[in-house]
Amino acid sequence: MAYLFTSESVSEGHPDKISDQISDSILDHFLACDPDAKVAIETLVTTGQIILAGEVNSKTWVNVQKIARDILRKIGYTKNEYRFNADSCGVLSSIQEQSLDLLEGIQRSKKEEQGSGDQGIIFGYAVKETENYMPLSLEISHHILRELSQIRNEGEKMTYLRPDAKSQVTLEYSDANDPVHIHAIVISTQHDEFDTKKKMHQRIVHDVKNILIPRVINNIKIKNVKKLFTDRTKYYINSTGKFVTGGPHGDTGLTGRKIIMDTYGGRGSHGGGAFSGKDPSKMDRSGAYAARHIAKNLVAAGISNELLIQISYAAGIAEPIGIFVNTYGKSKIDHENIALNIKKIFDLRPYAIEKRLKLRQPMYEETSVYGHMGKTPKKVYKSFLDIEGNQKEQEVELFTWEKLDYLSVIKDIFNISKNRYF
Repeated sequence: MAYLFTSESVSEGHPDKISDQISDSILDHFLACDPDAKVAIETLVTTGQIILAGEVNSKTWVNVQKIARDILRKIGYTKNEYRFNADSCGVLSSIQEQSLDLLEGIQRSKKEEQGSGDQGIIFGYAVKETENYMPLSLEISHHILRELSQIRNEGEKMTYLRPDAKSQVTLEYSDANDPVHIHAIVISTQHDEFDTKKKMHQRIVHDVKNILIPRVINNIKIKNVKKLFTDRTKYYINSTGKFVTGGPHGDTGLTGRKIIMDTYGGRGSHGGGAFSGKDPSKMDRSGAYAARHIAKNLVAAGISNELLIQISYAAGIAEPIGIFVNTYGKSKIDHENIALNIKKIFDLRPYAIEKRLKLRQPMYEETSVYGHMGKTPKKVYKSFLDIEGNQKEQEVELFTWEKLDYLSVIKDIFNISKNRYF
């Protein structure tokens, strides 16, 4: 049966994503100075104000005010007319020491037996719809806003753009469950004042259709996706009209309020726990990365064209309480067999996940916008400042959970010959 499916994304200038980026940048600075730091940072942004809260247990400290302001400059909040300026906004920190009860509850004499930082359920998902095994509607939504951000930063066209923006893509699927057409694209972008409202809206609609969308089509690197943009695609551009007041002045932002676009755009499932600001001892984050790593490798190895995995944990307990697998009827291997083999292949204790995916690196700011999943693994050099202002450079490996490094092991254990299950 044919159907429509929609995913959305937001730009780096959206209030919630500002909060995520600040929380993750603070986390990175702690981990750069103290890889064993326990960190949980929450950020709130509103008109002229940043409020930092949370818990930290570390042998060092970092300049959280400077880190927050640097993020704002990087995004582009540098003008007073935005009513939220990196150089003039207030930064209030209410970060305290992490609970000793919690630390004692999860720490063990052997690191391998370290318990989960809390109870919870996490999900991993992969689908053979794009080259990076992510849902297509989400990938297009992210790509639209990356291009819009690039246009804004270049400063040559659409010079009225401001940092806050949102996108939404609705795909039409065939009876065979294949994407056949982009049914609708929704784009809302913050902008400078115009002489008249009518002139403003006409200009933005024209520029989105004639500048942004052609760039999206030309630069998108997803196989066979360009043909989905057709004359039948409907566009809803700044559909409420004026969007001058935006960013934290228009809407308060909080860490962890965009968890669906952080993951799979509404496809698959989400355990409910946010990621940003949390060190890898928190299974909301590290467990979700491990589950994505498993799901992606299983799909790429040929277990199924689509796969969801759920892993559940109890606070202070190292081993997962349960593993659930769903292949949506697209595999000839029963779910119980897949779950049992997952336990054989992957050590899902918290410390083992940290080691396998190298999660004690300061690698998290890059995850905090345009999704935590589906990006290309790579090594980069990053710079950090300690509390005394000393600069430290470190090579960091990003998005380790996106590696396809278990294919041969999976194929051997499942005794897979090429295309056996499809």
